[in-house]
Amino acid sequence: MKGNEKQTPRVAVVTGGARGIGAGIALRLAQDGHDIAVLDLDAMACAETVRAIEKIGRRAVAVAANVADEAAVKFAISHIVDALGPPTIAINNAGILRDRTIGKMSINDWDSVINVNLRGTFLVSRETQSHMRSAGWGRIVNLSSTAALGNLGESNYAAAKAGVQGLTKTLAIELGRYGITANAVAPGFIETAMTAEVAERVGISFDEMKQQAIRATAVGRVGQPDDIANAVSFFADERSGFVTGQILYVAGAPRG
Repeated sequence: MKGNEKQTPRVAVVTGGARGIGAGIALRLAQDGHDIAVLDLDAMACAETVRAIEKIGRRAVAVAANVADEAAVKFAISHIVDALGPPTIAINNAGILRDRTIGKMSINDWDSVINVNLRGTFLVSRETQSHMRSAGWGRIVNLSSTAALGNLGESNYAAAKAGVQGLTKTLAIELGRYGITANAVAPGFIETAMTAEVAERVGISFDEMKQQAIRATAVGRVGQPDDIANAVSFFADERSGFVTGQILYVAGAPRG
Protein backbone atom coordinates (compact mmCIF):
# COMPACT_ATOMS: atom_id res chain seq x y z
CA MET A 1 0.00 0.00 0.00
CA LYS A 2 1.44 3.34 -1.01
CA GLY A 3 0.50 6.97 -0.83
CA ASN A 4 -3.23 7.52 -0.48
CA GLU A 5 -4.31 3.98 -1.29
CA LYS A 6 -7.16 2.87 0.95
CA GLN A 7 -6.57 0.37 3.70
CA THR A 8 -8.35 -2.96 3.93
CA PRO A 9 -11.58 -2.31 5.86
CA ARG A 10 -11.39 -3.81 9.34
CA VAL A 11 -13.60 -3.97 12.43
CA ALA A 12 -12.26 -1.83 15.26
CA VAL A 13 -13.29 -1.76 18.91
CA VAL A 14 -12.84 1.58 20.67
CA THR A 15 -13.44 1.49 24.42
CA GLY A 16 -14.51 4.67 26.16
CA GLY A 17 -15.74 5.80 22.76
CA ALA A 18 -18.74 7.87 23.79
CA ARG A 19 -16.89 11.18 24.12
CA GLY A 20 -13.57 12.96 24.22
CA ILE A 21 -10.45 11.14 23.06
CA GLY A 22 -12.35 7.90 22.44
CA ALA A 23 -14.90 9.55 20.18
CA GLY A 24 -12.10 11.31 18.28
CA ILE A 25 -10.30 8.01 17.75
CA ALA A 26 -13.48 6.26 16.61
CA LEU A 27 -14.16 8.95 14.00
CA ARG A 28 -10.58 8.93 12.74
CA LEU A 29 -10.56 5.16 12.29
CA ALA A 30 -13.87 5.39 10.45
CA GLN A 31 -12.29 7.98 8.15
CA ASP A 32 -9.48 5.48 7.62
CA GLY A 33 -12.10 3.06 6.26
CA HIS A 34 -12.94 0.87 9.24
CA ASP A 35 -16.22 -0.16 10.85
CA ILE A 36 -16.39 0.74 14.53
CA ALA A 37 -17.77 -0.81 17.70
CA VAL A 38 -18.14 2.11 20.11
CA LEU A 39 -17.96 0.60 23.59
CA ASP A 40 -18.77 2.48 26.77
CA LEU A 41 -20.67 2.01 30.02
CA ASP A 42 -23.88 3.41 28.51
CA ALA A 43 -24.82 2.52 24.92
CA MET A 44 -27.10 5.55 24.68
CA ALA A 45 -24.12 7.81 25.39
CA CYS A 46 -22.47 6.40 22.25
CA ALA A 47 -25.32 7.44 19.95
CA GLU A 48 -23.74 10.69 18.75
CA THR A 49 -20.45 8.98 17.92
CA VAL A 50 -22.29 6.19 16.08
CA ARG A 51 -24.28 8.70 14.02
CA ALA A 52 -21.10 10.59 13.09
CA ILE A 53 -19.44 7.36 11.94
CA GLU A 54 -22.46 6.38 9.86
CA LYS A 55 -22.38 9.84 8.23
CA ILE A 56 -18.87 9.01 7.06
CA GLY A 57 -20.31 5.91 5.41
CA ARG A 58 -18.99 3.24 7.75
CA ARG A 59 -20.93 0.80 9.89
CA ALA A 60 -21.04 1.37 13.63
CA VAL A 61 -22.61 -0.21 16.69
CA ALA A 62 -22.93 1.05 20.25
CA VAL A 63 -22.01 -1.53 22.88
CA ALA A 64 -22.55 -1.18 26.63
CA ALA A 65 -19.98 -2.87 28.86
CA ASN A 66 -17.89 -2.30 31.95
CA VAL A 67 -14.40 -3.16 30.72
CA ALA A 68 -13.37 -4.20 34.23
CA ASP A 69 -16.01 -6.99 34.22
CA GLU A 70 -14.73 -10.18 32.59
CA ALA A 71 -18.17 -11.58 31.71
CA ALA A 72 -19.31 -8.23 30.31
CA VAL A 73 -16.25 -7.97 28.06
CA LYS A 74 -16.72 -11.53 26.76
CA PHE A 75 -20.37 -10.78 25.97
CA ALA A 76 -19.53 -7.44 24.35
CA ILE A 77 -16.92 -8.92 22.00
CA SER A 78 -19.31 -11.73 21.07
CA HIS A 79 -21.98 -9.14 20.27
CA ILE A 80 -19.52 -7.17 18.13
CA VAL A 81 -18.63 -10.29 16.15
CA ASP A 82 -22.34 -10.88 15.45
CA ALA A 83 -23.04 -7.24 14.55
CA LEU A 84 -19.96 -6.25 12.53
CA GLY A 85 -17.62 -9.24 12.26
CA PRO A 86 -14.47 -10.29 14.12
CA PRO A 87 -12.57 -7.28 15.50
CA THR A 88 -8.92 -7.05 14.43
CA ILE A 89 -8.23 -3.55 15.78
CA ALA A 90 -8.58 -2.93 19.53
CA ILE A 91 -8.20 0.54 20.99
CA ASN A 92 -8.11 0.43 24.79
CA ASN A 93 -9.04 3.97 25.73
CA ALA A 94 -11.54 3.53 28.59
CA GLY A 95 -10.29 5.15 31.76
CA ILE A 96 -11.32 6.88 34.96
CA LEU A 97 -9.73 9.14 37.55
CA ARG A 98 -10.03 9.06 41.34
CA ASP A 99 -7.38 11.62 42.26
CA ARG A 100 -6.23 11.88 45.87
CA THR A 101 -2.89 12.06 47.62
CA ILE A 102 -1.75 8.75 49.06
CA GLY A 103 -2.81 9.55 52.64
CA LYS A 104 -6.38 10.26 51.55
CA MET A 105 -6.74 7.55 48.90
CA SER A 106 -9.20 4.81 49.78
CA ILE A 107 -8.86 1.22 48.67
CA ASN A 108 -11.92 1.79 46.47
CA ASP A 109 -10.17 4.75 44.80
CA TRP A 110 -7.20 2.49 44.11
CA ASP A 111 -9.12 -0.58 42.94
CA SER A 112 -11.55 1.34 40.72
CA VAL A 113 -8.78 3.03 38.75
CA ILE A 114 -6.61 -0.07 38.46
CA ASN A 115 -9.59 -2.19 37.40
CA VAL A 116 -10.84 0.09 34.64
CA ASN A 117 -7.53 1.40 33.31
CA LEU A 118 -5.35 -1.71 33.58
CA ARG A 119 -7.57 -4.76 34.08
CA GLY A 120 -9.92 -3.46 31.36
CA THR A 121 -7.06 -3.10 28.90
CA PHE A 122 -5.98 -6.67 29.66
CA LEU A 123 -9.49 -8.11 29.28
CA VAL A 124 -10.29 -6.42 25.97
CA SER A 125 -6.86 -7.31 24.58
CA ARG A 126 -7.26 -10.93 25.64
CA GLU A 127 -10.74 -11.27 24.12
CA THR A 128 -9.85 -9.64 20.80
CA GLN A 129 -6.43 -11.20 20.22
CA SER A 130 -7.96 -14.58 19.36
CA HIS A 131 -9.82 -13.00 16.44
CA MET A 132 -6.62 -11.28 15.34
CA ARG A 133 -4.70 -14.55 15.50
CA SER A 134 -7.35 -16.24 13.36
CA ALA A 135 -7.03 -13.43 10.81
CA GLY A 136 -3.22 -13.45 10.91
CA TRP A 137 -3.34 -9.69 11.40
CA GLY A 138 -4.12 -7.35 14.26
CA ARG A 139 -3.51 -4.02 15.91
CA ILE A 140 -3.75 -3.32 19.64
CA VAL A 141 -3.32 0.30 20.69
CA ASN A 142 -3.48 1.10 24.39
CA LEU A 143 -3.88 4.51 25.95
CA SER A 144 -1.28 5.24 28.62
CA SER A 145 -0.49 8.75 29.91
CA THR A 146 2.36 11.03 30.87
CA ALA A 147 1.11 10.30 34.39
CA ALA A 148 2.86 6.93 34.04
CA LEU A 149 6.03 8.87 34.90
CA GLY A 150 4.46 10.02 38.17
CA ASN A 151 1.97 12.75 38.98
CA LEU A 152 0.87 14.42 42.22
CA GLY A 153 -2.36 12.94 43.58
CA GLU A 154 -2.50 10.16 41.00
CA SER A 155 -0.64 7.19 42.47
CA ASN A 156 -3.47 4.89 41.35
CA TYR A 157 -3.69 6.35 37.84
CA ALA A 158 0.10 6.51 37.46
CA ALA A 159 0.46 2.88 38.51
CA ALA A 160 -2.30 1.79 36.11
CA LYS A 161 -0.85 3.70 33.17
CA ALA A 162 2.68 2.45 33.87
CA GLY A 163 1.18 -1.03 33.99
CA VAL A 164 -0.41 -0.44 30.60
CA GLN A 165 3.05 0.26 29.19
CA GLY A 166 4.45 -3.01 30.57
CA LEU A 167 1.42 -4.91 29.30
CA THR A 168 1.81 -3.35 25.86
CA LYS A 169 5.44 -4.36 25.53
CA THR A 170 4.64 -7.90 26.64
CA LEU A 171 1.74 -8.20 24.18
CA ALA A 172 4.12 -7.10 21.42
CA ILE A 173 6.52 -9.92 22.34
CA GLU A 174 3.83 -12.58 22.65
CA LEU A 175 1.70 -11.71 19.63
CA GLY A 176 4.19 -10.50 17.03
CA ARG A 177 4.51 -13.95 15.46
CA TYR A 178 0.81 -13.83 14.58
CA GLY A 179 0.99 -10.58 12.65
CA ILE A 180 -0.30 -8.57 15.61
CA THR A 181 1.31 -5.35 16.81
CA ALA A 182 0.82 -3.75 20.21
CA ASN A 183 1.69 -0.13 20.93
CA ALA A 184 0.68 2.60 23.36
CA VAL A 185 -0.05 6.30 23.07
CA ALA A 186 0.66 8.38 26.18
CA PRO A 187 -1.22 11.70 26.05
CA GLY A 188 -0.28 14.80 27.95
CA PHE A 189 -2.88 17.47 28.73
CA ILE A 190 -5.79 17.05 26.31
CA GLU A 191 -8.77 19.42 26.27
CA THR A 192 -11.77 17.20 27.01
CA ALA A 193 -14.79 17.05 29.29
CA MET A 194 -12.76 14.85 31.64
CA THR A 195 -10.02 17.46 32.11
CA ALA A 196 -12.70 20.13 32.57
CA GLU A 197 -14.15 17.99 35.36
CA VAL A 198 -10.70 17.75 36.94
CA ALA A 199 -10.44 21.55 36.98
CA GLU A 200 -13.81 21.84 38.68
CA ARG A 201 -12.84 19.20 41.23
CA VAL A 202 -9.61 20.99 42.22
CA GLY A 203 -11.37 24.35 42.37
CA ILE A 204 -9.86 26.31 39.47
CA SER A 205 -11.36 27.46 36.20
CA PHE A 206 -10.78 25.32 33.15
CA ASP A 207 -9.24 28.31 31.37
CA GLU A 208 -6.66 28.67 34.14
CA MET A 209 -5.88 24.96 34.01
CA LYS A 210 -5.35 25.20 30.25
CA GLN A 211 -3.10 28.24 30.68
CA GLN A 212 -1.01 26.32 33.22
CA ALA A 213 -0.68 23.47 30.72
CA ILE A 214 0.31 25.85 27.94
CA ARG A 215 3.03 27.43 30.09
CA ALA A 216 4.39 23.96 30.87
CA THR A 217 4.47 22.81 27.24
CA ALA A 218 7.10 23.62 24.63
CA VAL A 219 4.64 23.83 21.72
CA GLY A 220 2.59 26.48 23.53
CA ARG A 221 -0.86 24.93 23.27
CA VAL A 222 -2.98 22.22 24.84
CA GLY A 223 -3.64 18.97 23.07
CA GLN A 224 -6.84 18.06 21.29
CA PRO A 225 -8.50 14.64 20.82
CA ASP A 226 -7.44 14.74 17.16
CA ASP A 227 -3.79 14.82 18.23
CA ILE A 228 -4.26 11.48 19.94
CA ALA A 229 -6.45 10.08 17.17
CA ASN A 230 -3.70 10.82 14.62
CA ALA A 231 -1.17 8.84 16.65
CA VAL A 232 -3.58 5.92 17.11
CA SER A 233 -4.31 5.95 13.38
CA PHE A 234 -0.58 5.57 12.66
CA PHE A 235 -0.26 2.53 14.92
CA ALA A 236 -3.44 0.96 13.48
CA ASP A 237 -2.30 1.44 9.88
CA GLU A 238 -1.42 -1.54 7.69
CA ARG A 239 1.89 0.15 6.93
CA SER A 240 2.93 0.08 10.61
CA GLY A 241 3.48 -3.65 10.80
CA PHE A 242 7.15 -3.32 11.81
CA VAL A 243 6.34 -0.90 14.63
CA THR A 244 5.46 -2.69 17.85
CA GLY A 245 6.13 -2.50 21.58
CA GLN A 246 6.43 1.29 21.39
CA ILE A 247 5.22 4.00 23.77
CA LEU A 248 4.55 7.28 21.96
CA TYR A 249 4.24 10.35 24.17
CA VAL A 250 1.88 12.84 22.54
CA ALA A 251 2.32 15.69 24.97
CA GLY A 252 3.75 18.74 23.23
CA ALA A 253 7.17 18.33 24.91
CA PRO A 254 6.44 19.06 28.58
CA ARG A 255 9.08 21.31 30.15
CA GLY A 256 11.13 19.95 33.02
